Amino acid sequence: MSHEPNNTIAVAMSGGVDSSAVAALLRSQGHELVGLTLQLWNQRRLAGHEGMPEAVQGRCCSIDDVYDARHVAEQLDIPYYVVNQQERFEADVVKPFVSEYLAGRTPIPCTLCNNHLKFDQLLTTARQIGADRIATGHYARNHFDESRQRWILSRPADHSKDQTYFLFGLTQEQLSRTLFPLGEMQKPAVRVMASEAGLDVATKPDSQEICFIPGGDYNTFLKAYLDEQNQPLPDTAGELVTTTGEVIGHHQGIQSFTVGQRKGLGLTSTNPLYVLSIHPDSHQVTVGADEELFSRDLYANRLNWISIPDLTEGEEIRVSIKIRHRHTPALATLRRAGDDLVHAIFDEPQRAITPGQSSVFYQEDEVVGGGWITQPPKI
Repeated sequence: MSHEPNNTIAVAMSGGVDSSAVAALLRSQGHELVGLTLQLWNQRRLAGHEGMPEAVQGRCCSIDDVYDARHVAEQLDIPYYVVNQQERFEADVVKPFVSEYLAGRTPIPCTLCNNHLKFDQLLTTARQIGADRIATGHYARNHFDESRQRWILSRPADHSKDQTYFLFGLTQEQLSRTLFPLGEMQKPAVRVMASEAGLDVATKPDSQEICFIPGGDYNTFLKAYLDEQNQPLPDTAGELVTTTGEVIGHHQGIQSFTVGQRKGLGLTSTNPLYVLSIHPDSHQVTVGADEELFSRDLYANRLNWISIPDLTEGEEIRVSIKIRHRHTPALATLRRAGDDLVHAIFDEPQRAITPGQSSVFYQEDEVVGGGWITQPPKI
């Protein structure tokens, strides 16, 4: 798995301060660089559809970001290319997102994008232009462990910027050819470095939104996208029920709900009610009290292992698990529960374990692996 790379590095340039600082840092170290930006989504594509803005500013992968990335490459005097991956992005990220959401699950497009598109395509393009490695602005660390003969992915020095939750799907090959130069740095120092390099993006705000969903309004995007495809919004209207099966209301579609949601239920109640679970087959949405959102059990499939080659039948390991990006990793026992399925039992109940979200397994700062939260197997 270990190899001797050549000196040319392809830098994934998003137009933000982090990837720009990476390019400036590597340039100052004397590396031969090529800047690459993936063009993933036409921000004006759904303009004019009901509820969608005419133009979108200040988000990941926008036209403005491409302009900023190109300008940074000019400032650093490095070759720069834009790689059009809009068709693949729609097939591998947007369409699965739509399908998952319509099925009552809450997917994470950024993880899908990293797993299935960004790193894979960046490495392919890098090789085509003579670069053996890529560097990104992600806050993460990786190294080769001789004793295990595996590449290890770890949380960064700045835990507040940790992005390993979105990177659990990286393969050993991808990790072996990827550099994370910001892994040892704190975010304020990165901005200082960008400023000292004279980069105009040094004070640019971080992008927070999903690149193709303005304002985080999933429902409006779903309707606009399906309208563009001449597809009707599926009729998933159904009942709002309690955990005992009592019908206490009706809803217009399961795509309007996510586990843990409180607002928008259309119910009046003495005590606050939350979405506990969504049932795509029956179109029922179960609601209940906040304390009913807590569970010790998590099931995950579509697994990828990093620090270990696999989890064998009958083996148990102790890990900390993140069930959301901002979730504090919680201690659990992890075991195999079937083919491409694991079962985690948390030491303490966790709130809103949500099907469709990523679950990432850690041992201290190392990423053991991860998978996608799914419903418990039917007995």
